[in-house]
Amino acid sequence: MPRSYASAVLNAPADRVWAYLRDFGNLAEWMPGVETVAIEDGGPADRIGCVRRVIGPNGTVFRERLAGLDDAGSSYWYDTLEAPLPIRGARGRLRVAPVTDTDQAFVEWWSDFSADAGDEEAMEKTLRTAIYAIGLGALRRRFG
Repeated sequence: MPRSYASAVLNAPADRVWAYLRDFGNLAEWMPGVETVAIEDGGPADRIGCVRRVIGPNGTVFRERLAGLDDAGSSYWYDTLEAPLPIRGARGRLRVAPVTDTDQAFVEWWSDFSADAGDEEAMEKTLRTAIYAIGLGALRRRFG
């Protein structure tokens, strides 16, 4: 199963970054290209099983279910239910860890997914560069 991975160091304490990122429903606040995000049943955005509907460029739709939230480990993971990409069975994870000698945050974003053999390499690169790296860059700017 392919994995797409990106990481960044943010100039803010890990606990502050995690307090912001743990909100599964705030993606439109920080992710470039995301127009709106709604939790489909209107429930809290930190409830395991909630589904966020993400509207991106040109009306593209992603639907993602929060599969786990670990405050002690500063991470959450989610399953992609619907995407305008040729991927299947995608599980994404976002994790924040402290860089202890500088009081910064190390943020990782990755997913494991399935795709047809001819699509695997392109999808790994698309997720890494067009989604995760762009999102992490926006977070770097947000946290100065």
